[in-house]
Amino acid sequence: MLEEQSNSLSRLALQRFKKNLWGVLSFWFILFCGIIAVFAYLIAPDNSQNANKMHLSIHSKPPGFSVKILTLPAKDETSQNWGDKAFFGEKNSGIEIPIEQYEVADTTVTILPYADGALAGMKKEYGVSRFKEVSTGEKIADHYIQEKTFLLGTDKYGRDLLSRMLVGIRISFSIGFVAVLISLLLGVLLGALAGYFGGKTDALIMWLINVTWSIPTLLLVIAITLALGKGFWQVFIAVGLTMWVEVARVVRGQVLAVKEMQYVTAAKALGYNHFRIITRHILPNSLAPVIVISAANFAAAILIESGLSFLGIGAQPPTPSWGAMIKDHYSYIILGKAYLAIIPGIGIMSLVMAFMLLGNALRDALDVRRG
Repeated sequence: MLEEQSNSLSRLALQRFKKNLWGVLSFWFILFCGIIAVFAYLIAPDNSQNANKMHLSIHSKPPGFSVKILTLPAKDETSQNWGDKAFFGEKNSGIEIPIEQYEVADTTVTILPYADGALAGMKKEYGVSRFKEVSTGEKIADHYIQEKTFLLGTDKYGRDLLSRMLVGIRISFSIGFVAVLISLLLGVLLGALAGYFGGKTDALIMWLINVTWSIPTLLLVIAITLALGKGFWQVFIAVGLTMWVEVARVVRGQVLAVKEMQYVTAAKALGYNHFRIITRHILPNSLAPVIVISAANFAAAILIESGLSFLGIGAQPPTPSWGAMIKDHYSYIILGKAYLAIIPGIGIMSLVMAFMLLGNALRDALDVRRG
């Protein structure tokens, strides 16, 4: 009977969620971004590691810019399987040279490198020995020279902005998942212990919560980051260690209410141990608000990581981070190339808004007071 009632409540919550247009749209948008994050290197035009191919001669070009590119194969190649390329980028991506024109001879190709402005580049000649599996200059042109279009333009280092944006989604999703996971592990554990046992245990944990809560989040994250060192995982841990407080307070309040229910009293009378009562009877009936908080914490983690990267203590170059991209290009706003900072800003804003709308939709769907 209880199982049927639980299934019925779950179906009602799902039906309420489906009626929330913005919640459903946000869910599909987040799912779409998640798929892009996983398969970023298969989608990105620049599939090198961290989408870090630099073309200084075509820096800060507008969206839709096209140029011919000569690709020189890498001299020292390391073995790399398909899975490694697909999920971590290609190590042996070669050198790309933007060119204005080229001339083909029997066994050579002569190029004129792209030069922005009045200065003309000096011609360079490459023989077939520099390339793989070609025997004539004509084949060099066919296999290694192509027209490349930068749909979102290039950044100040001449890197493909679209590729950097796509790979940068990974940072935002990774920081969100890791930070929320750490906050849930700490918050649910400490909140459940405080609410269930009460007394000195509750007083000690609440003291720790209040001390942590009194420190500004960004300041605490900066302090932890500086203590652990700059880096990818250090930021994840630092953000996660600052987001457990709200989870702990909510779980504590829920446990205080649920532990007075008759089925918990019955479980105690049957002699069940504390661990079973907490994990099997109390927490399953206390986690609805935690799901909503997790969505909000996911959005907050993305914002905090972007702020840290903007300050230079987040993900370090050449790792693509939307916050770092804004930092690199915010001065271009007054130089007529505001899109270099606006595009990653729109990415942060849209992803954060999607998680907040999803959190609001989950809150409404899981509200038992609604009919």
